[in-house]
Amino acid sequence: MPIDIEQPHSFTHGQHIMPDWQVHLTDRIMQFYIDRGLSVDPVVLKTPPAPQEGHRYLLYMHVPFCHTLCTYCTFHRFLFKEYKAREYFKNLRTEMQMAKDLGYDFQSVYVGGGTTTILEDELIRTLELARKLFPGIKEVSCETDPKEIASPSFKNLKGLVNRMSIGVQSFDDSILRLTERDKFGTGAEIYDRIAACQDLFPTCNVDMMFGFRGQSLDMIARDMELIRQLNPRQVTTYPLMVTSQTRRSVKGIIAAKGQELSQQYDTILNTLGKHYRQLTSWTFGRTNDEGIDEYVIDHDEYLGIGSGAFSFLGNALYVNTFSLSRYAQRIQSGLMGTERRRIFTKHQILQYRLMLSVFAGRLSRKYFREVHGVNLDTSLFKEITGLRLIGAIRQDPQDPDRLIVTKRGKFLGLVMLKAFYSGMDNVRAQLRAPLKACDM
Repeated sequence: MPIDIEQPHSFTHGQHIMPDWQVHLTDRIMQFYIDRGLSVDPVVLKTPPAPQEGHRYLLYMHVPFCHTLCTYCTFHRFLFKEYKAREYFKNLRTEMQMAKDLGYDFQSVYVGGGTTTILEDELIRTLELARKLFPGIKEVSCETDPKEIASPSFKNLKGLVNRMSIGVQSFDDSILRLTERDKFGTGAEIYDRIAACQDLFPTCNVDMMFGFRGQSLDMIARDMELIRQLNPRQVTTYPLMVTSQTRRSVKGIIAAKGQELSQQYDTILNTLGKHYRQLTSWTFGRTNDEGIDEYVIDHDEYLGIGSGAFSFLGNALYVNTFSLSRYAQRIQSGLMGTERRRIFTKHQILQYRLMLSVFAGRLSRKYFREVHGVNLDTSLFKEITGLRLIGAIRQDPQDPDRLIVTKRGKFLGLVMLKAFYSGMDNVRAQLRAPLKACDM
């Protein structure tokens, strides 16, 4: 049914959760560590390393094709050509078999893009093979856009996908025009499509974004109210991420000026937060068990297949080739896609897991003691002290192993992960820069 597009009059405006200078300082600190540690070097490998006994892994698949390219999107993607996409899916399935032959097993799968559902028949074949090769799979999470869900064949994914994430960004038509996402329909049309399809999957996630130029607090509150009316099982509320790859196209055009994230975030908490449980800094769910959101949170290690896919295995980050032609050549020669690697120190890995723990709102001494074999308070003394001083964490009086992440801490987690993902996007930009027409 049509949605009411009138501007609301009585929403509570957000407050500043964190002073602007602390947001600026966090960005500067994150940028320092990202510049120093987040880069990847060429490596000659036939495959990534074999799995370690007792370790739990997630399988990430990347589908790098879209019908049109959004100006602000920083993910690895190419304009869709059917013959290239069909060859790619075939190679993706071959690489998945290689992972099986290497000894990997998975209980969770995340399919990202691009537009993962751009060839639903190929995606279905790929997911069916995944479930055959890895019968222990318990959940498959997949991304799509608001246009794809209107396809009559979209319902064929029922039973194969446990969590379908739909990239809405906003129901406001002015924001959709600003971001060139009006190509997917009006806010009212998108709302109706989600209402019609969300029961196809155990979990329907709606991706929303804030931080756009001209996006007022009332606009954000109205979007959150429409989400409440839709009542999906899960909602993510991402901040717009401006990186070196997108800065020219979005700075001063679609990105909000100044440090407005704090008020906008508080507006989300004051609206959506009243009706949903907060699962992470930017994820909300009807219950505490809504399936995968940010797979890096719940999986210390993951194997990525497909062009441009990332893997985190042991103490290293591995990156597959960003060239479609080289990816095809490697797979058809019996090699997996990995072409770059970065090995991290123990301290860098601990800092990474601390950031993710704050973002997830689950900071546990027991986790660091049992998984990483360290005392959290001494191994990350400076980091823990800093978090205490700014009021991001406090001791749980009922559990000596648990540190409570405060409201300010959750916002800090959002700011840190935003900076980290922007750094990852900059890595993508650097690896895409040398690509020629023959690589696409």
